Amino acid sequence: MKISCCWLYAISKYGYPPSIADTHRALQEMAALGFTAVELEGVGEENLRAVSAARQELKARCDGLGLSVVNFCPVLPDLVHPDKSRRVQALDLFKLGIETASFFGCEMVQTISATPPLTFVGPAPYKESLTYGQPYQVKVDPAFQWNVLWGWLTDSMGACADEADRAGLKLCVEPRVGELVSNTDALLRLMDAVDSDNFGAVLDTSHLHAQKEILPLSVEKLAARIFYVHAADNDGQTNQHLTPGKGTVDWDGVFGALKKHGYAGHVAVDVGNVPDLDVQYKESKVFVETLASRLGM
Repeated sequence: MKISCCWLYAISKYGYPPSIADTHRALQEMAALGFTAVELEGVGEENLRAVSAARQELKARCDGLGLSVVNFCPVLPDLVHPDKSRRVQALDLFKLGIETASFFGCEMVQTISATPPLTFVGPAPYKESLTYGQPYQVKVDPAFQWNVLWGWLTDSMGACADEADRAGLKLCVEPRVGELVSNTDALLRLMDAVDSDNFGAVLDTSHLHAQKEILPLSVEKLAARIFYVHAADNDGQTNQHLTPGKGTVDWDGVFGALKKHGYAGHVAVDVGNVPDLDVQYKESKVFVETLASRLGM
């Protein structure tokens, strides 16, 4: 098992998404916290193109700091847009994300299932900022058809999995509160529909805990299809991303189940929107390292 630093660190410190200048700063600060593995994101077309354009400088920065980029996430909500031309454009942008991930030498590329294309009354998830514990209201258009939307999602994820496979990368999706795939069983259903061995899960403890999942059972359900772990805690009521050990996540149960299934990938500290961010990341890293050592991982 290896430990890495989630991009939520940079988002919490510099905004959503961070500028390229702030991306360089965040990488330097991640290394100063003792991490040797990190992830990067490209949020939407503008930021994804900016990160891709700056990839040589960013790769040189990582190399100089002794950082490896293990995961790259193109955040492209239009993969499930009702307009087919927008979905096609999003897939083309995903291909750029694949090129970027390959350039950094990533093990995997990650994407999102996106929020449903409904009319949100008030705040919508993951738009201008990452806000936890936010209630949402929606209006459902009379013409809305879930099965049609599910078809867009499965077609897009299948195409993304094929592109990742051609590049020798794994593709993973993270169930998140407020998105089309928000829990373990929805992800399993998506895996069945996509039917690709290189398509797997990000086990995000904070989002799944907020969805009232029994986390060790989530590990049992996903088993070898877990490609990556995001580690953060909360009280099981909201999807806050707190330092592990400061909420009610059953960490011994989660790591015990991961050990049972021989998980040897990265566990990424995914803490955000907390005071004393650097201190919390240091504490989180120590918590995960101590737990893994105690369980012989």
